[in-house]
This record gives sequence, C-alpha cells and structure tokens, in this order.
Amino acid sequence: MAKKKMILQSVPLVAIDLGSDGVRAMAAEMTDKGLLRVLGVESSNKFPCVERGVVTNPTNAGYIINETLKLLANRIRVDALPSAFICVGGRTMQIVSVSSKRDQVRKREVQQELLDEMEAECRNKIETHNPDVAVLDLVPYYYTLDGKQQDYAPTPTQQAMLVQAHFMAFVGKRDLEQKVHDSFARSGKRMEHMYVRPDALLNALASDEDMENGCVILDLGAQTTTMTVYKGTQYLYNKVIPMGGYDITRDIEQIGISLSHAEQLKCKYGCACADMVEVNHRFRIPAPKMPSGEVALMAKDLANIISTRLDQMVMPLLDILNKEADRFKVLYVTGGGSMLNGVIEYLQSKTKISVMYGSHASFLSGDTEDEMCMPSYSSLIGTLLLGNIYRQSHPMPVKEDNMPILEMLKQMTLDFFTEQQTNQNTKAEVKQENNKE
Repeated sequence: MAKKKMILQSVPLVAIDLGSDGVRAMAAEMTDKGLLRVLGVESSNKFPCVERGVVTNPTNAGYIINETLKLLANRIRVDALPSAFICVGGRTMQIVSVSSKRDQVRKREVQQELLDEMEAECRNKIETHNPDVAVLDLVPYYYTLDGKQQDYAPTPTQQAMLVQAHFMAFVGKRDLEQKVHDSFARSGKRMEHMYVRPDALLNALASDEDMENGCVILDLGAQTTTMTVYKGTQYLYNKVIPMGGYDITRDIEQIGISLSHAEQLKCKYGCACADMVEVNHRFRIPAPKMPSGEVALMAKDLANIISTRLDQMVMPLLDILNKEADRFKVLYVTGGGSMLNGVIEYLQSKTKISVMYGSHASFLSGDTEDEMCMPSYSSLIGTLLLGNIYRQSHPMPVKEDNMPILEMLKQMTLDFFTEQQTNQNTKAEVKQENNKE
C-alpha cells in the first residue's frame, strides 16, 4: 500500500549546504517550545560542482539541488519543496563594517520597510565602491534610535526620529554570489535567503555569554578550514585556508594506496598527533600497483602524515589568534574534520584558549534522532534557525485550501509538465557542459 502524504501545518523550513563534498539538504519544523524538529536529511554528490566552497559548475549544482530537494520531499512525504534557505562559504570571503542612517523628520514608528531600505543601501554602498565583490550576507550587530543603542532590530511599536543601523557585511567575489543564484535558477527552485556559513555556525554553537565574552569557531571542512572570531556584538575576524580533510586523505594516498582506503584509514585509525598513539600498530593496506600488492604503515607514521597537514591548515590561523588569546574564552571546533581522533588535544596544545567541540543539540527537540547532533549538521541547523527568524518578518504566502478541484488539477498538471521540461533541459545542459569539459 502506498504511503500517504504527510500534511504539515505550515511550510517546513528547508536549508541547503553547498559543501565541497556534495550538496546536503535538511527539512525541519519549529515546535511550540521554540526547538527544531528535524524531519529529514538528504544529500547528493552525483556531479562535481563545488570546489573549496565555491560553485564551479552552476548547471551541475542546479541539477543536484533539484534532485536533493525531490529526495527530501519524498523522505518527509510532502508533494514538493519549492524553496530553501542556503548556506555558503568560500575562500574569498571577508568581513566589512557598514552603516546607514535615516531621519524620519518626526518621531514615528520604525517600520520593516524602512529597515529593508537601510539594509539595501548598505549593500549598494559596498558593491558600488567595489564592483568586483558582492555582499553575501548582512549581519546586524546594533541599532541606534535617537541616540540610544540596542542590539536587537527595532519593533514596529518602537518610535524614533533618527534611526541608525550598523551591519557586518560578509563579502566575496561577485561570481561566488552569481553562481549560487544561477544554480537556483537552473534548479527551478526559489532561494528564500542566502546566509554565510560562519554566521550559521555562530547561531548554532555559541551562547549569548560566549559571544559577549569572546569566542572562536574553527570549522574543519572537507576542502577549507575557516576560523571566525566574535566578541561583544560584532565579528572581529574571518579567515579561510583552502585546505581541509580531503587534503589529509590525499596525503595518505601518496603512500601508494587508493583514495577510498586512505579515507577509511584516516577516519578509523588516524590520530592528530603521534604522541597520542597508545599502540603503534602495523597496518597492511591493499595496493595493487605496488610490487608486493600491499603497503605497510605504522600507526605513528600515519599520525605524522596527518599532523603535518594539520599544522599547515590551522597554525596560520592560531598564530594570529594567539597574539590576543586573553580576549577570548572558548574555541569551538566543528565540521567533519572535528571527528578526527585527538583533534581537541592537538589544538589545545597549540593555544591557551579553552578548546571544545561545538554542539547544537540544545536547539533540537527531544524526538529528533541523535545522529542530527553530529558536527557535520551544525551549519544546516544554524541556517534553519536563521531561516526561522527570516520567516517571522517575511512570511510565506498562504495557499488557499478551498481551491476548486478543476483549478487544482489544472495547476498540478501544469506544475508536472513544467517540472518535466525543467528536468529535461537541466539534464541536457549537464550533458552538454560535461562534454565541453
């Protein structure tokens, strides 16, 4: 018997993370207690489309976004997921402060339209003076109403004559933003809003106390390593190193084994430092291209390969951080690379700041699967949290429940054939672009 489609009380929140190892999508709903209930997760890496956090092939990315959202819709048993929030990173991303001021002539309500205009003005300020860059996200860090500062956005009930908005802008190369928009255009889906990975992780991992006292988030990704520093009400620093866990795997591969065996060896037996290896096991790994058909490797030698690359990835970041270590209370480690054995101890040996795993579990409902607490999902959880805030001021359009049956069938038929044509066009573009490459 076919499964019945699940009827949700509202449109679920959907987040997409464009990672270097594939596209991942998560759907969730907000409970009455203000917690996220994860409905499902899907991912795809069918075509290469992202490298070092940047979309390299919008056609492939569009196809995978469409496919991943279809799989996710089937998993949570809804007809379709037409839109999503997206989380992006990238090696070119930097932070710039920007502000806007409005004189309302007389004391009156601060409307959302006014705040939207001020945000748009800040974007234009940066992009007009820097034609080669685009504002990926604007993060408000405080507002001033008639000279009185507040950290939260003004509500429609608040009145002021002089309104000032101060933002931290995450900027990157213009083609980074354009390729994300192109990817969604080719997917046939709507992008509700784009967020940057550092802001998503901050919202998922850091408490208000952490942000007030100063905190650091070290994101060990597949192809990039990012350090974000935050204190008080603003981002102080964001730096991306174009190396990650994938580079460690490639280093291990160089001993003469396959990439898949190198990845398994790293994840199962790898250690961040040779001093942490308790038993120096001898591993024999299949290597068909070698005369003996296998390669022997000691556990400490494996750890030395890993620590050498880790030094290249994190020391440039920690060297900068350690100059002002007393200003920050905690360093949270997240991303897939954070699951490497001994990584916390390795990092703690390199800095005076307290190092610990970042956790987003406090934002999840009790009936959410334990797997969703893994660090690899932190950016998606953070994106969903930001998306929920966005929806409060930008509500989704409500679909009429009393639509005539003929009109509903007509719309469903039109959607079906439109989707079929979109898929055919996308597949043709993918084939044509891959042939060119």
